[in-house]
Amino acid sequence: MVQGKKERVKEKSKQARKRLSSAGAVPGDLEERKKRIKEIIKILRKEYPQPKTALNYRTPFELLVATILAAQCTDERVNKVTPGLFQKYPTVEAMARARQEELENDIRSTGFFRNKARNIIGLANKLVSEYGGKVPDTMEELVKLPGVARKTANIVLSSAFRKAEGIAVDTHVRRLSERLGLSRQSDPDKIERDLMEIVPREDWLDFNFLLVDHGRKVCQARKPLCPQCVIKHLCPSFEKFSRLFSGRK
Repeated sequence: MVQGKKERVKEKSKQARKRLSSAGAVPGDLEERKKRIKEIIKILRKEYPQPKTALNYRTPFELLVATILAAQCTDERVNKVTPGLFQKYPTVEAMARARQEELENDIRSTGFFRNKARNIIGLANKLVSEYGGKVPDTMEELVKLPGVARKTANIVLSSAFRKAEGIAVDTHVRRLSERLGLSRQSDPDKIERDLMEIVPREDWLDFNFLLVDHGRKVCQARKPLCPQCVIKHLCPSFEKFSRLFSGRK
């Protein structure tokens, strides 16, 4: 009975995601998107005046580890794990000496703990052996580290070093980019390229955080709160989503 209920809930969630995806907008031409994104950013900056990562950290290395732990996990959960983790492993060198099995237990609640532990130990060793224990501050070098793709690198660069080499595309940015008609792509790297083409470079640092804040508060995955949205007049999906969740056809 329990298993059957879980399967029904899972199927309902799958169908809901499919409906939301099909209700997404088709982007307009490039100039239209460039003009619209400027207005979107202007409004979101007023709505979220202090855009920043929700992850707690003190050093670039702590942010790097926290961002890896945040994959398929909530920032809230990661912030509960990292204080004890960084007390136990206070330096890059200490993390490099961590035992795989022990680190897995330390981060188990964040999910995918085996891969995460392996990557964290691997990147810590690489930082010690090739970078003098320091986290590099360029995209080119960061993506050479185990477990670090462009999304993670962008978050570290923007938050720890205030450098804009791209735009981090996480689950929120991916979802809102589709709904707002900013990209047709589903691959994060391709979405990033589309966004970099229309988002003014001076906004790259904060763009991810603005969309994440709005995605969590209003443009939620399962049931977006469209009537409350401050950018609904700029969203091509607003009318379709309003019908979808109001029951109107």
